[in-house]
Amino acid sequence: MPAKLILSMDGAVIKEYALDKERITIGRKPHNDIAIDNLAVSSEHAAVITILNDSFFEDLNSTNGSLVNGTPTLKHFLQNNDVIEIGKYKLKYLNDQPTQTTSADFEKTMVLRAPVRTSSAAPAAPVDEQNAKYESTMQFNATAPRDVPRPAAPAAAPAAAGTPVAVIQILNGPNLGKELELSKNLTTLGKPGVQVAVLARRPHGYFITHVEGTSFPLVNGSSIGEQPRQVNDHDVIELAGIKMEFYLKA
Repeated sequence: MPAKLILSMDGAVIKEYALDKERITIGRKPHNDIAIDNLAVSSEHAAVITILNDSFFEDLNSTNGSLVNGTPTLKHFLQNNDVIEIGKYKLKYLNDQPTQTTSADFEKTMVLRAPVRTSSAAPAAPVDEQNAKYESTMQFNATAPRDVPRPAAPAAAPAAAGTPVAVIQILNGPNLGKELELSKNLTTLGKPGVQVAVLARRPHGYFITHVEGTSFPLVNGSSIGEQPRQVNDHDVIELAGIKMEFYLKA
């Protein structure tokens, strides 16, 4: 049985929603999968990403924010009986299946920096400084202050049986040539508030899913749309102004 969300207000259950799609949006506009017609709810307020037995909540830069278990939250790895609060509404997450991922796998985000546009009044930053900014984001911890030492990274998770480990390589901008090995089950890519996507490793390949932004990522020049799309060896992904090549490690 798939996980589900139970929508309620003031203790009264309104509706149940099965998490039978990889990406479900929550918002005020009727196009959302869970539409809540209330002015306290943003047009597209939040999303729930479900990969296999795991679900992840992400606030989509909403005006009034979201709470999970009473705490203001931007991203959260959902566990059975967690409660999401949006305005006066509550969404209780129910899932009796064992999880396969950890919270850290979802919360570590690669922040992509578009090529810097400079004016005569503002000289371009030296290449070394730009690379330093990139390297700091490669730590995948968007919330920790940069001057706080980070603990050593845990060992990479082994690849799923039959699925080779993949790499993305940056094709433009000041970080041209930089590479990232997709060693986690989930890797979020993009620029929060602009455009974000999730690359998920499954037993039968890698899939990209749109999470945040008014436009969808491109693969080989074509929009991926709302549904997850499988990416293949040497596909070119365009996201948040950055082009990157996806390829499988030999």
